[in-house]
Amino acid sequence: MHPVWSGAIVFGLVSVPIDALAATQSNAVTFRMIHTADLGRVRVKKTCSAETTGAELPESEIGRGYETAAGMVPVSDADLDSIPRTTARAIELAGFAPTAAVDPLRIGRAYYLIPRGPTALKPYTLLRMALERSSRVAIARYAMRDRERLGLLRVVGGVIALHQLRAPDEVRDVSAVPTPAARVTDDEIQAALELADALGVGYDLAAERDRYREAVEQVVAAKVEGRRLDQPQAPIPAPVVDLMAALEESVRKAHAARSGGPANLPGRKRAAARGKKGTAAARGRRRPSVSG
Repeated sequence: MHPVWSGAIVFGLVSVPIDALAATQSNAVTFRMIHTADLGRVRVKKTCSAETTGAELPESEIGRGYETAAGMVPVSDADLDSIPRTTARAIELAGFAPTAAVDPLRIGRAYYLIPRGPTALKPYTLLRMALERSSRVAIARYAMRDRERLGLLRVVGGVIALHQLRAPDEVRDVSAVPTPAARVTDDEIQAALELADALGVGYDLAAERDRYREAVEQVVAAKVEGRRLDQPQAPIPAPVVDLMAALEESVRKAHAARSGGPANLPGRKRAAARGKKGTAAARGRRRPSVSG
């Protein structure tokens, strides 16, 4: 891996020279625009909307601008370089906070920070151990790719990781999101908790893979080899009519899949207990249904 940024972590009077390595990568499926008649690549030309020639512009004539009510204002590299920033080559620690205090919605791209040179080893180790023993994360300010950002430092497998943090106004207010609700019973809540327990036991997040990308690669390989690839039809989920029955059946299937066979499950015990109560009122009570 090659460094994407070099600078220093600064906390108090301590400076730790570091290199930043990209901690994530995109393996998303990408397609090219093609002309379906001859499979030629369709290219996007950079042209000027103020000119009628339609000529493609050279990179030397393309800059950046900031749109205002009065019109477009050109902004050059020199203009951005003139902005006073103490974080131009430094990750400045502003403070420490409990991990739970950071909203996951604000966490963005991640980098591994590694010490640069022998003199960085001791202060780097000191900061890493301080983060580990405090069970907290560090909040920092740094500049990367022409803008100053907020960041979060934490320890991952003995390495300090830097996560970009979105600014508070970059996370939309959840109060603007409609939150419809329906009435559920205690039995239904308990069944949902049992299903969560059944599905969560032994789940290995590290074993997850991009099944869509694998499927696309199989389709492409089949087309290159000139063979037909039969894809099974995905089942269409049926609408839930009886929520309680669906939950209990899901719990049964999850336990059976885990144990390799049917099991005496809490859902069955609860259903039997309800049957023993057997009063006319209980028999006449309808379970709530879910509708669109």
